[in-house]
Amino acid sequence: MTPRLDLTADPVELTAALVDIPSVSGSEDELADAVERALRTDAPGLEVVRSGNAVLARTNLGLESRVVLAGHLDTVPVNDNLPLRRSGSADEEVLHGCGTVDMKGGDAVMLHLAATLDRPKHDLTFVFYDCEEVSADRNGLNRIERELPDWMDGGLAVVCEPSNAAVEAGCQGTLRVEVRTRGVRAHSARAWMGENAIHAAEPVLRRLADYTPREPEVDGLRFHEGLQAVGIGGGVAGNVVPDECVVTVNHRFAPDTTLEAAEQRVREVFEGFEVTVVDAARAAHPGLSEAATSELVRASGASPVAKLGWTDVARFAARGMPAVNFGPGSPTLAHTQQENVAAADVRHCAEVLRRALEEGVRD
Repeated sequence: MTPRLDLTADPVELTAALVDIPSVSGSEDELADAVERALRTDAPGLEVVRSGNAVLARTNLGLESRVVLAGHLDTVPVNDNLPLRRSGSADEEVLHGCGTVDMKGGDAVMLHLAATLDRPKHDLTFVFYDCEEVSADRNGLNRIERELPDWMDGGLAVVCEPSNAAVEAGCQGTLRVEVRTRGVRAHSARAWMGENAIHAAEPVLRRLADYTPREPEVDGLRFHEGLQAVGIGGGVAGNVVPDECVVTVNHRFAPDTTLEAAEQRVREVFEGFEVTVVDAARAAHPGLSEAATSELVRASGASPVAKLGWTDVARFAARGMPAVNFGPGSPTLAHTQQENVAAADVRHCAEVLRRALEEGVRD
């Protein structure tokens, strides 16, 4: 039987209820059923649709602007950290368990607001999607963008991933390349008859060690780029001079750099070597000058920070809209056995988003 969720309840209690419904990537059906049923029951004014194990809901009030709030329903595999456990006093309560911080606390905030925002300043879209924690090709946002693209459109996207309850604006882009050196095989007892491709990779590693990353300021936020070797492979046997070596390099670049410019930069660093791009994703501009983004920053009462990493905000930014991360808990706890979120963080995020999104609500 599908568990009953009360979206009008304290978002902390709603977080606890969500956590106790396991939803490892690919197995979100029970949680998606519960979310769909609750939205249809507790938020009857919303248009609700189902897409696989994603659930989408939106207002259609004809307002001049629209804000999209997005969160994934899936978690990483359970690591002896279910069912939910609580600790601390009533004023300092902490919820422990798989999904508490990544990201059922954020989902609970979204669901609570979907059912309780009476006078929204903007039309609102709520996107609860599947398979975020696995390979990008399985991410539910791909299916939604392909089959229901208008559900991802708006003037601002807020992805409620954990961000220490501060606005993390934009995100870095990422580029992964293989830098390949080639040699000539020979018996290692007669090494002078060959050319060692692993030895030939030494200049590649030296260029990486000597590289100074940029720290550009974008929209008043400081981004710190990176260029790092993340893997190296070569050799075919213990008695053979290797004829190939591959150094895998990851470049994290700031939102002031296009994907094309980032690729050109990497190729310049490794000029003279064979470079193959194997994975790439564009950065997202912070968009802090946009009115809806400014409203959220003011409501948070905290200074925005740069997102040093890649998140699904980039998928929305690619559609021409500013996008930020804003959610309860520390991202450093995501995917750990010790995953937890403070109840106060969950309530604070719900209050901040209410101030930013509802007419007549003040600090």
